[in-house]
Amino acid sequence: MKLFLILFLAVLAFAPLTFASDNHPQDELFVVLTSGDAETQMMALVLATQSFNQDVPVRILLCSEAGDLALKNAESPAFKPADRSPKQLLMNLMNNGVTVEVCGIYLPNREHLSASDLIEGVGTARPPEVAAYMKQPHVRYFSF
Repeated sequence: MKLFLILFLAVLAFAPLTFASDNHPQDELFVVLTSGDAETQMMALVLATQSFNQDVPVRILLCSEAGDLALKNAESPAFKPADRSPKQLLMNLMNNGVTVEVCGIYLPNREHLSASDLIEGVGTARPPEVAAYMKQPHVRYFSF
């Protein structure tokens, strides 16, 4: 009986390690930002930053007017209480390894813009690859 109790306690002690090592991928956050409204952009990037700070992998796709955030010469207003802008939050996320892309139709539909007008490190999304990414069960999708 004593041996059974020791074995039972040993199994209980190591059970959390067994369950913690499942083979499911970690949840990821995919943020699609289309709004040209700076306050909406700020809220989306604040939430993306907070998720990233909680060890959630983040990926950002900028489309429509929000794609302008990815332009080298674009400015955005600072918001209180942090006195930071959406562009500053985007740059911080990029500096920490977050993938940021503009929609595949963004540049071709803007006169006088090319990939050289984008901030270094911003890519152009390929729809088949984005669709494959989005359909993964561990990807949480948010649109602003």
